[in-house]
Amino acid sequence: MSFEAPAASGNRTWQPLDVREQTFTCDIGGQTMTFKAGKLAQLAGGAVTVTLGDTVVMATATASAHPRPGIDFFPLSVDIEEKLYAAGRIPGSFFRREGRPSEVAILNARLIDRPLRPLFPKTFRNEVQIIATALSSDGENYIDIPALNASSAALVISDIPFAEPVAGVRLGMVDGEFQVNPTAAQMEGSRLDLRVAGTADAILMVECGAEQVDEDTMVRAIHHAHRAMQPIIELQRRMREALGKAKRAFPEAVEAADLEASARGFIGDRVDRAFDENHDKTSRSAAVDALREEWVGRFEVAEGETPERDPKEVMAAFDKIYKERVRRRILDRGVRPDGRRPDEIRALHTEVNLLPRTHGSGLFQRGETQVLTLATLGTLGEEQRLDTLRPEGTKRFMHHYNFPPFSTGETWFLRGPKRREIGHGALAETALRPVIPAPDDFPYAIRLVSEVLMSNGSSSMGSVCASTLSLMDAGVPISAPVAGIAMGLVTDPADPGSYQILTDIQGMEDALGDMDFKVAGTAAGITALQMDIKLKGLPEAVLRQALAQAREARLTLLDNMLQTLSEPRTEMSPYAPRITSVKIDPESIGKLIGPGGKTIRAIQEQTGVKIDVQDDGTVHIASVEGAEGANLAMAMIEGLTATPQLGKIYTGTVSRVVDFGAFVEILPGQDGLVHISQMAEERVDSVESVVSVGDEILVMVTDVSDGKVRLSRQAVLAGWTLEEAREHDAGIGGRGGGGGRSGGGRGGDRRGGGGGDRRGGGGYQRR
Repeated sequence: MSFEAPAASGNRTWQPLDVREQTFTCDIGGQTMTFKAGKLAQLAGGAVTVTLGDTVVMATATASAHPRPGIDFFPLSVDIEEKLYAAGRIPGSFFRREGRPSEVAILNARLIDRPLRPLFPKTFRNEVQIIATALSSDGENYIDIPALNASSAALVISDIPFAEPVAGVRLGMVDGEFQVNPTAAQMEGSRLDLRVAGTADAILMVECGAEQVDEDTMVRAIHHAHRAMQPIIELQRRMREALGKAKRAFPEAVEAADLEASARGFIGDRVDRAFDENHDKTSRSAAVDALREEWVGRFEVAEGETPERDPKEVMAAFDKIYKERVRRRILDRGVRPDGRRPDEIRALHTEVNLLPRTHGSGLFQRGETQVLTLATLGTLGEEQRLDTLRPEGTKRFMHHYNFPPFSTGETWFLRGPKRREIGHGALAETALRPVIPAPDDFPYAIRLVSEVLMSNGSSSMGSVCASTLSLMDAGVPISAPVAGIAMGLVTDPADPGSYQILTDIQGMEDALGDMDFKVAGTAAGITALQMDIKLKGLPEAVLRQALAQAREARLTLLDNMLQTLSEPRTEMSPYAPRITSVKIDPESIGKLIGPGGKTIRAIQEQTGVKIDVQDDGTVHIASVEGAEGANLAMAMIEGLTATPQLGKIYTGTVSRVVDFGAFVEILPGQDGLVHISQMAEERVDSVESVVSVGDEILVMVTDVSDGKVRLSRQAVLAGWTLEEAREHDAGIGGRGGGGGRSGGGRGGDRRGGGGGDRRGGGGYQRR
């Protein structure tokens, strides 16, 4: 069928729209990455689509026309739109449309935000919104790396002030070889899932999950990824030359040299004295706040008068000199705000088994950061179903992280987890995933919830430590304990060779430092790494020293944790479900489930257990009420799904008597025929003279063919083996048991006969 255009008329005319699109390509990891701009979303500040395989992501970057008044920060927002039409799927929600962002989308948005944010002008106050939309997904090429590169390219060609192009790549490692932008299939065998973003000269962001990879391999991988992204950076430069708009003006930083000089004289060594006298967070913060208020009070004027200096400038001058003094204290004296040495870890405290009803609990405290993690074990049917563009459909191991306001002595509305909480929870989950036992070895769904009760630096790494303790307390047979530490860096802008790497950073050091570097792993190697850098570059020597220092700290933490609990408990909590497993024929799954789930529901209601059935025929039975219900359910399942075994003797119930024999139910829903010739040791003239409906008799299975089961009572009475029983049964193997209405006699017994009577012999009917 084809459609014809309507006939033209004099008052109906149209002009073709001139849509010009420019295409740029580069080769990354053996695949072509294609950038296009000029056709889609032309009213956005910048719009670029990136194609990798059959995955297509469009990113737009748009800024508001005017600065947002009354703010002292840069208002950037990044969103990932996972449209399931990209994979040819309809959303599984009730409304059949996408809802709030998935956890994967939020993590990918953070992945884009972190390397881009530092490259905007510090004084830019216009709202900037980056939206990356997945238009097509082939299920093999992940959307995160195309989205990151498309977002940078959209900024580069837009009118938004942005320093320089940023590129990102994923790196896998299979059989010791690095693979750039591997597909999902290739990643299944990879020991490394490393995502790196940076400029031409500097690494800005690292996000990594690993299978206990050593530090030297990690350094080589990061630098390999940085070299691999260079063609993408060069491509974005070509796009800027061909399509770039003129960048809009923005206010430059206000020079306040005189104010800063005054603040420097006012502060002097008073910050050092405040730190030396106050080593805990609360008193130290109070001392600094008092100093700040004294400084601001110098510029206060009477009500109604106009101040000589902008209050924001006054505050900014103090904060700048304050941070400068803290950095100099670390660089010159090697002393941190709380008096520690650069490589010193704060005091440690660990506990397990804190709560009576939870399946596992672990408390980890490092200085003023305290995390309580609770473990819950469930059936595999309780694993999380994922409705995203990632290839994974379910998640059996889950880690959730909560950061309540009281943990920092503050107040705010509780409105569900923020993006930071989701990100920290995912980082800890990544760190622990490599040591979680496989479902075949430990058939449980596992959920960890880390409650941050106090926070003064690196609560995410505290969550890793508390979670390890909680898993071991719950009796989860992890392959190795995992610990995590946060590293920092303070450099001297005037002397690149002068720096201090800080172990176990606290909140203040994170805010004023040049690097936030979180490393988690076992004694054997790294399992997770997250790095954000504020510098133009990170020398390899500094990276290696940071990883080496982190390893020493990690081993110290592991030693402390293992003194509290040296290995996973051999006994689980009495309130945790006990799961037993049985394997059935996959073709029997339907029989176990029953019409509309009727059969499996009845078993669960009768025994008080939960039953999960896998596609391969593995059945998991979970019980929290002891072994009695599980054993009963196991017997019912085995009886329901068992298949008759040749030579096995069953106690069966006579379900029907006919002239040529009796049908005996030997398994639930499964019966077989005892021919009259096999009813007794002597000749039988009438079946009813031997058995009646409802009788229980012992029978041997002598033949199973075409779904029909032949039984022998005579073999049991005579004590025959299977071979002897089959030899004496003329109805097996075509020696009898045929016949129809014209069949000869009652045959099939030891005296011969054609097998079957006028109703047809030798067979049976399923009930």
